[in-house]
Amino acid sequence: MASYLADAKAPIAQLSALKAFNGLTSKEKLYAHHLSVASHWGTRAVLESVSPESAAIYDLILGIHQSIDGKYHEVVAKHLGAEIETQYLEYASQFLSNLGNYKSFGDVKFVPRLSKGDFETLVELTNDETCLQLFEEVKDQLYEIDESKALLGWKDSGHVSAYYPGSGILRKDIELINSAMAKLGLMPENSRIEKKHDGQHILKVASADVANVTGYYPDEFPVEDESGKVLFKVIVEFGDHKREFAKIAEHLTLAKKFVANETQLKMLECYIQSFTTGSMNAHKESQKLWVKDKGPVVESNIGFIETYRDPAGIRGEWEGLVSIVNKEQTAKFQHLVKNAPDFIKLLPWDMAVWEKPVFQAPDFTSLEVLTFAGSGIPAGINIPNYDDVRLNVGFKNVSLGNVLGAKSSSEPVSFIDEQELYEKYRDGSFEVQVGIHELLGHGSGKLLSKEDVVGKEVVGLNGQKVTTYYKEGETWGSVFGSVAGSFEECRAETVAMHLINNRDLLKIFGFTDVEEQDNIIYIGFLQMCRAGLLGLEYWDPKTGKWGQAHMQARYAILQVLLQAGEGLVEIVSVGDDDLRIKLDRSKIATVGAKAIATFLNKLHIYKCSADVVNGVKFYNDITSVDSDFAKYRSTVLKKKLPRRQFIQANTRVNGEGEVEIVEYPETEVGMIQSFVDRAT
Repeated sequence: MASYLADAKAPIAQLSALKAFNGLTSKEKLYAHHLSVASHWGTRAVLESVSPESAAIYDLILGIHQSIDGKYHEVVAKHLGAEIETQYLEYASQFLSNLGNYKSFGDVKFVPRLSKGDFETLVELTNDETCLQLFEEVKDQLYEIDESKALLGWKDSGHVSAYYPGSGILRKDIELINSAMAKLGLMPENSRIEKKHDGQHILKVASADVANVTGYYPDEFPVEDESGKVLFKVIVEFGDHKREFAKIAEHLTLAKKFVANETQLKMLECYIQSFTTGSMNAHKESQKLWVKDKGPVVESNIGFIETYRDPAGIRGEWEGLVSIVNKEQTAKFQHLVKNAPDFIKLLPWDMAVWEKPVFQAPDFTSLEVLTFAGSGIPAGINIPNYDDVRLNVGFKNVSLGNVLGAKSSSEPVSFIDEQELYEKYRDGSFEVQVGIHELLGHGSGKLLSKEDVVGKEVVGLNGQKVTTYYKEGETWGSVFGSVAGSFEECRAETVAMHLINNRDLLKIFGFTDVEEQDNIIYIGFLQMCRAGLLGLEYWDPKTGKWGQAHMQARYAILQVLLQAGEGLVEIVSVGDDDLRIKLDRSKIATVGAKAIATFLNKLHIYKCSADVVNGVKFYNDITSVDSDFAKYRSTVLKKKLPRRQFIQANTRVNGEGEVEIVEYPETEVGMIQSFVDRAT
């Protein structure tokens, strides 16, 4: 039970974009403002995709704050004590930071530290009937913990997923529906599937409209078994999150007045069409235009983007990014883009077979985040995720500079000895890793089609002839399913580990001194080893399920380095309850580089050749946790530090029609106030 309690003393960092925002013109500020408001209107779509109770808990937290006018010390501490006040505020802040009662990084439930009785008394102090009703509605789910329901995942495995509301829809039926959608060319990212009490299956499409007006969707479609027998029909229903999506479209329409160019205007029109009607074709068109909008001062991307939290790995979570370019940092990344074709040639596979003929240089910028509406904020992004858009139009990479630079707890870093060296080079090394990961990791590779394989002697792993490929209509995600997200993150992370040894690349990031380069490389490998060890927190020993794609990926890389042997990496016990990672820096360029290259080559070829059978087995094997390694998990949990929470600014239009930015103190109350002020 203790491991499910909300974090205590979690570091809270202000995600400041004040300097960058104040450097914008009035027109650019208005553009950023309306995009930010539109993005935040998607908050409830996130909540309603996490757990059945998340939206009501959100309303309860905001309702309590408004009822007592944010005066927690005068109301809560006075009647229940300072400890209960702190425990409530820590839960509320963590909930808002994750947009749900499951951790966005790990997909594990967390519950309040204060007792149910104390929480109920706190709600009674508001003397607000709506708050009392909301608490009555969610009080059991707030505190309910068992081994299955504490995890997001397939409902027929006992897990929780609000992507599939209703009466316990089965995994096999979801997969049949997904297959039927793929045959019809229907993209699933903006949908949920509900099974009614009468057994009826509903495909719920996020849209402001409640009528089927696009021609993109049929009104219903059959689901068949392998023999072609119709098992059941799926009714397509529009208007999921309709109130919120009407507001999203409204503010995107207002933003059209302040665009910088015709490409942005057309992009917004496609967004509006998609969010109004539910058309994913329109969203795909928006992403093509977004890629073509090179180097905007105000950068944004909005929609159902990443699919990590859907157990099927294909339904997206709402994200709204609005950010402002950091010109100094962007210059470094543009230099990396310019030299990307040369660096890609250093990857360990045959360029003629496994790479696109011409590398399509993306727009790679460093941004200061003004708004990131979603369950968690990444350090870097490589999108769009549509394979055909990436192949035929291109993609963009962004590094989120104020996320990278935000400082966490001042507590010592666990499991390493060289604290001073680690602290000195961790940010620089991570910046290099993120740059390589996003540009050269996600940006590399070619998905083989029938024309690439049939009638040709394509040699894959172990000298074997390649016989698998992507059939028409198939994508990386549809073929590799739930493992696709983590597998691809692992491939991109491994590209970063392969190329971080390249000193010409390090010079692009300003690291020219040989000793400094050595330290960047060493700390990069040490960071990855530590991240892999910390990944055990996100592995559930009862189910064997990984709850976080990136941490599963980093665990895989740690295992590769451990299995390389020759004393490269060791994990040693210190006393009864501590561990140390021992990394021999003299062997990174030899033993480590060889192991990384071999592993990366396998990941890449399995992906590019659509070899799902061998690829999934390979990845599951390397990320399995044996009994010897599992014993480290208890130490990892004892030593874990609370995850950093970010407070984002808001924007508002004053009486003179000018946009002002509002930032908040780095406190739990500041976090809550920032959400109350958004009034979404």
